[in-house]
Amino acid sequence: MERLTGQPDDLLHIHAGMAVFMVARLATGRSFGSFIPFAFAVAAELVNELLDYLHGQGWTASGSAVDLVNTLFWPAVISAGVRWRPMIRRDRPAPDRPGIDDAA
Repeated sequence: MERLTGQPDDLLHIHAGMAVFMVARLATGRSFGSFIPFAFAVAAELVNELLDYLHGQGWTASGSAVDLVNTLFWPAVISAGVRWRPMIRRDRPAPDRPGIDDAA
């Protein structure tokens, strides 16, 4: 893909991770906070690394680690943010509102 698009491998991993993440969200109907779309991105990246290894495309453990980080960083951040957002909102104190009995 790098030769076809002219884009660096790192950028392609970032875009592929986000594309799989978004398609999985749409296909499953599950929230990003459920971590199901993230699991699809993890599975796709592991298959990609396995194919790199099997086809002898210069596979190295350090190269795979960089690919994993590039592919999964933003899906992980989005999944965690969506997952924890309701807890943050729920734990925040409610603003003071005058009740019916308080009206003068």
